[in-house]
Amino acid sequence: MTYSEVLEEARKTIGDKCKACPVCNGVACKNTIPGPGAKGSGTVAIRNYNAWQNICVNMDTIYEHGTVDTSIEFFGKHFAIPVFAGPVGSVNFHYGEKYDDLSYNHTLLSACAKNGSVGFTGDGVNIKIMEGAAKTIAANNGIGIPTIKPWDLDTIKEKMEIVRTGNPFAMAMDIDAAGLPFLKNRNPPAGSKSVAELKQIVEMAKLPFIIKGVMTARAALKAMEAGASAIVVSNHGGRVLDGCPATAEVLPEIVEAVKGRIKIIVDGGIRSGTDVFKALALGADAVIITRPFVNAVFGAGEEGVKAFIEKIKGELEDTMAMTGALKISDISKDMISKY
Repeated sequence: MTYSEVLEEARKTIGDKCKACPVCNGVACKNTIPGPGAKGSGTVAIRNYNAWQNICVNMDTIYEHGTVDTSIEFFGKHFAIPVFAGPVGSVNFHYGEKYDDLSYNHTLLSACAKNGSVGFTGDGVNIKIMEGAAKTIAANNGIGIPTIKPWDLDTIKEKMEIVRTGNPFAMAMDIDAAGLPFLKNRNPPAGSKSVAELKQIVEMAKLPFIIKGVMTARAALKAMEAGASAIVVSNHGGRVLDGCPATAEVLPEIVEAVKGRIKIIVDGGIRSGTDVFKALALGADAVIITRPFVNAVFGAGEEGVKAFIEKIKGELEDTMAMTGALKISDISKDMISKY
């Protein structure tokens, strides 16, 4: 099954907001982009996509021939590609009734684990989401990354204790969810976190901890100060604040600030293996892709996820072969240009 065929099937069940477009660039869904907090004009999601298209790849096939290897090691785990599936919440409300959060997470994580990737699980007010995530992660030998929203500390601790039973190899927090409507006006308060609070959260995790939602060099340094093992350069898919720059635009300054001291992941508008290559050339260690994985699950379940991973892997292999990068560590900034 090809990914194009998967998209055709997805359009039958995915609801009326996401269009399962052949090119997922944010134009058709605009400010109806699914997800809690889909605010504003929707132009930041479009900007995310366009920023990657403004970067060109420098073709160079004068090199000693060899076999391309797209695999990476991440926190002691081996993955076939440096591409992870992003967290999604309120799945049935925003994408259709075919899946709810529990069944979506189960399908996504299982398929990713079988095909050399890893999925992040979403979060919500229903505690069963975390219970289901823990069971699925355990069934996949710890290959899954539970993502916890920036609730109050007691709620975070409770959710961490639940997901830890699944023996995940890492945990995450999407701090960029701080402005989402269902986190506002909660008692105890939820949302933004100080460095001291994040440090406490990282210590509670007792695992490599990923802070998602870093958009400045200053924020990256604060995440490091809090003890994060990795950050995700992310503006929450362009869905929480109008006027943000694209993730591709801020990635270089964050890479420069971090100087290799922690892992850097980037998301936002990455849609092809060539885009993945560009992100790695700018200094990212891996990327997160979200919406196309939603399309894959709704289109054909685990088979759809497999088709999408194969598509991305093939495109990345082709780009590496045409630029002289036989392994991920060969990819460098001089292999891309802006025109």
